[in-house]
Amino acid sequence: MAQVTLEDVKKDPEVEAFIYQGNEHLGALGYTEHGHRHLGLVASISHNVLARLGYPERLARLASIAGYLHDIGNVISRQNHGQVGALLSYNILRRLGMDAGEMALVLGAIGNHEEEYGQAVNPVAAALILADKSDVHRSRVRNREPATFDLHDRVNYAVKHSFLRVEERYKTITLELEIDLEISKPAEYFEIFLPRMMMCRRAASFLGCQFGLIINQTRLL
Repeated sequence: MAQVTLEDVKKDPEVEAFIYQGNEHLGALGYTEHGHRHLGLVASISHNVLARLGYPERLARLASIAGYLHDIGNVISRQNHGQVGALLSYNILRRLGMDAGEMALVLGAIGNHEEEYGQAVNPVAAALILADKSDVHRSRVRNREPATFDLHDRVNYAVKHSFLRVEERYKTITLELEIDLEISKPAEYFEIFLPRMMMCRRAASFLGCQFGLIINQTRLL
C-alpha cells in the first residue's frame, strides 16, 4: 500500500472544496482566517516540531497531514469542528488509501486540537496543538477597519512576528512573539489565549519538553 502524502491531500478536490467553504463560513461568522494560509503553516510547523525532536520522518509527515486537515470540520459547524473534522477526514483518508494505523493517529490529532476538550493523545496530536495555537499574526485578521476591531482582532493584529522555536538539545518549545504595544498589551493576549497556552504546555510536556512564551524578548512563561 502506497503511503498517502501531504501533496495527495492538498490536490484532492473534496479537501479543497471543504477548506474553501469552511473558511468562508468562519468569515461570515466574524472569525479570523482559517484557510490555506493557516492550514499550510500549521502543516509545516507540525512537521517541524516532530522532525526537530528526532521523531521518525513518517510520523512528522502524518503530523503535517493532520495540520492541513485539522480545521476541515468548519465546513459543517464551528462548534465541535475538531470531532466533525476527524469524521470527515476519515472518509477522505480512507478513500486515498491511508493505512488504518496511520489514520488512527491523524484522526486522534484532529479530534483533539480544540482547547475546550482536546488532549495530546499521541505525538501527532501534540505537534498539531503546538502548531495551531502558535499561529497568531496580523495577517489572519479579515477586518480592515481597526476602529471596529474586537479583542481577538486587536490581539492578532498587534502580533507582527511569531515563531515557534523547538530546541531538542534543551528539550524546550518556545513561542516567540513580537507585539505592537500601541495596539495591544500582553495582558490582553493572556486574557484570550491563556487556555491555549496551558494546552501548549501540556502538549510540550507530552513530547518531553518544557513550553515557554516570550513576548518582545521578555519571557512570560
